[in-house]
Amino acid sequence: MVTAFILVKVGSGEQLNFVKSVKEEISKIKGVQKVHGIFGRYDLLVQAEAASLEELSRIVIDKMRAINGVLSTESLVVGY
Repeated sequence: MVTAFILVKVGSGEQLNFVKSVKEEISKIKGVQKVHGIFGRYDLLVQAEAASLEELSRIVIDKMRAINGVLSTESLVVGY
């Protein structure tokens, strides 16, 4: 089992804030354990688990980055 923490940067405009809707969409993804709103350079901290690095890659690249409002991600894979 592979565990990772993914930092997510979310875009926002003057009239529309994507953070809440992005958080809700990410929390629906299979493998996502927790989603926290945070302050700083990133907007969300996601804890995810997957059977392999390939599956984790699919979660991040194919699912998270495809959500409207997600500008970028940075994955921190737990090593020990």
